[in-house]
Amino acid sequence: MRTEISDPEQVRHARDLRGAVLVGMDLSGEDLRAPLDGALFLGCVLSPSAQRRADAAGALVFPNIPDVPYSVYRSTLYTTAELFDGFDPARPESYADTLDARVYRHSRRQGHHPDPLHALAERLHDHAVTEALDEVLHGSPVAVVGGHALRRDTAGYRRAVALGAALGEAGFTVLTGGGPGAMEAVPLGVRVGVDEGVLADLARAPEFGGDAGSIGRWIAACPTDLPAFDKPRTIGIPTWFYGHEPPNPACELHAKYFANSVREEGLLTVATGGVVYTPGSAGTVQEVFQDYTQNHYGSVGPPAPMVFLGERFWVEEVPAAPLVRKLARGREAERWVLVTDDVAEAVAFLRAYSAA
Repeated sequence: MRTEISDPEQVRHARDLRGAVLVGMDLSGEDLRAPLDGALFLGCVLSPSAQRRADAAGALVFPNIPDVPYSVYRSTLYTTAELFDGFDPARPESYADTLDARVYRHSRRQGHHPDPLHALAERLHDHAVTEALDEVLHGSPVAVVGGHALRRDTAGYRRAVALGAALGEAGFTVLTGGGPGAMEAVPLGVRVGVDEGVLADLARAPEFGGDAGSIGRWIAACPTDLPAFDKPRTIGIPTWFYGHEPPNPACELHAKYFANSVREEGLLTVATGGVVYTPGSAGTVQEVFQDYTQNHYGSVGPPAPMVFLGERFWVEEVPAAPLVRKLARGREAERWVLVTDDVAEAVAFLRAYSAA
């Protein structure tokens, strides 16, 4: 495992930098006398002499990529404040000035087939986000997926908040897709429980439209003083592929990707404590079978729980649960499939798995 360094002080006092990964630092004033064999410099500025020493040692130096509005070689996940930097609640249309909106516009200009430079920048960024996500995850995280179109003023949203509250009380780190709807309601419940005042504030902007002002009003309705934890327990994993859906303010951190396929596979892979499926549409159904494929073949470890919350929806309206059960018959995954309407039963099922 390579050692990653993003603090110049560590570089200054290092006696050996062989194989190290040095990220996003201005090292133009450093001599870099430590051995550099096999080191990897990502977005660092080196003096001419340090560049010669790095070349002589066989180190790889990846320069900053120009003309992109994001940090290619990040070492941390995004905070809500970072994504919404530049937003003024008194001017909802100022959402258009935020980092999140600017990166989305940039990615849209590149299209589905960006030129090699921008394609490389996006892939390097997404790899860095995956590394940063691995750094903050602990225990056996549980993912909750479901519909993005769930309005804040509905009974379904309240139920999702109650699910988050129950998962939070049980001590789980909770992952969601990081967007609106159920993806916002669940982390909100983890952080504040079923708080009537917060729900009333949110209901003032129950959904958003396609313009910056509408999105801004949706963001502004969420309290800015939500409690956090010593170790992050609400992490969103959104994507600029669906950048017309803003990341929700309820998550403590966001692992935001360009490639939706990397994002979806990553969300399901790191949810080693199981996945709860609330009612959703095509994207949620896709995630059901991506998740089951991992469990079926054991490609990322032992089968983890698949909890279908909403029996009528998952058995009758969108009968994914019976198909998963049929595919799992006789396999280890079979015992970890649950269909229920009871949040307490769902949480107890997840706790039983984590204790097994």
